[in-house]
Amino acid sequence: GFNKPLGGNIIGSGIFISPKGVLEHAGSVGLSLIIWVCGGGICALGSMCYAELGVTIPKSGGDYSYVTEIFGGLVGFLLLWSAVLIMYPTTLAVIALTFSNYVLQPAFQNCLPPYVATRLLATICVMFLTWVNCYSVRWATRIQDVFTIGKLLALVLIIVVGLVQICKGHYEALKPSVAFEFLQEPSVGQVALAFLQASFAYSGWNFLNYVTEEVVEPRKNLPRAIYISIPLVTLVYTLTNIAYFSSMTPEELLASNAVAVTFGEKLLGMFSWVMPISVALSTFGGINGYLFTSSRLCFSGAREGHLPYLLAMIHLKNCTPIPALLCSATIIILCVGETHNLINYVSFINFLSYGVTIAGLLYFRKKKPNQLRPIKVNLLIPISYLIFWVVLLCFSLYSEPVVCGLGMVIMLTGVPVYFVGVWWKDKPKWISRLVEKVTYMGQKVCYVVFPQEDLSETEPLTSSKATD
Repeated sequence: GFNKPLGGNIIGSGIFISPKGVLEHAGSVGLSLIIWVCGGGICALGSMCYAELGVTIPKSGGDYSYVTEIFGGLVGFLLLWSAVLIMYPTTLAVIALTFSNYVLQPAFQNCLPPYVATRLLATICVMFLTWVNCYSVRWATRIQDVFTIGKLLALVLIIVVGLVQICKGHYEALKPSVAFEFLQEPSVGQVALAFLQASFAYSGWNFLNYVTEEVVEPRKNLPRAIYISIPLVTLVYTLTNIAYFSSMTPEELLASNAVAVTFGEKLLGMFSWVMPISVALSTFGGINGYLFTSSRLCFSGAREGHLPYLLAMIHLKNCTPIPALLCSATIIILCVGETHNLINYVSFINFLSYGVTIAGLLYFRKKKPNQLRPIKVNLLIPISYLIFWVVLLCFSLYSEPVVCGLGMVIMLTGVPVYFVGVWWKDKPKWISRLVEKVTYMGQKVCYVVFPQEDLSETEPLTSSKATD
């Protein structure tokens, strides 16, 4: 049964962060609810395409593995580069900041928690979970199981309380005449940014493709996971937003820094403490899950020779990928940027890589028409996804040129890095020696070695191999 991890991965802390951003850009309650429903639909189209790729190219590593296989090393490397430098660290930073906002909000009832306090708590949280992941795989997975319950508890509570409110007749903000009263007239660009904010909550729909090699009967279980999880997640997200609007005016929601806490204070009375605790549990589990997946991606990249070999090594006793875990640059990103800008930034890069991967599906069909495809989607599905993708990215870039442009620039800095680090094979001897020395020191400090099965690949660690 692989629909559990997929649903568990998509339903993340995003739903406690994004409603404010979606409403801000959509400008009205009605339009923001439409965007939440459409966001789920777009995910469904994307994940059907990913299901085809997952069984046609059965490698773990998700988008990165498919793009490397279809378009070659450079495009694959750029995807990996943007994931390691932008997507994972920024997402971790957003979730960690949400965690600290929700934990601190009850202590600062009438104002926002201090800037330094939220940053400090987020940093401590990330450092602690990195240590847990370095220390034991079993602990990390146990945390994941326990904390998934936390986030589901929070969402069930919000939805049930919201539905009770609606049954009592409190649904002024949801009446069509009121729901489409715009706070400001939405432009296409603003709607595109609202989609980026919503897509942050849905991100994670492609996580199952990172562990394709471990999925039992992917041909049957991948589509099943998609058909069950995505409609379920869309329903949960839409109901959660309806519940928020059953008791909060759009202005109140926009003024809140921790939406679920404000909701709890208004409706749960003496039990309002349940809300910040369950959201904190949810975000804590989210950080843990992201650390787990991002270290696996670094690991895949290092095995392909696209990242330093040190990142493919694991701890001698605990078998945890310590160098890959320490590689995440979250702490740096925590210091800069406001949560909603960070979300636009990370969602833009996320969408960029989804689009390239799905364009790869069309190209692969043309390049290898006779390849065995146990799952084959209708061509209209990838084409509709790509049309939506082009429109969304163009308008987002037009509305937020600095935030989205910066993401593109960082992605393109990977081009010279690829040519120097990966493509250039016959480097001078001193570079090879330096890389070997750094790898050796890293091994000593982290107490790591190559996993057993990779020894055949990595014996010639001198010259060409070491410089990859």
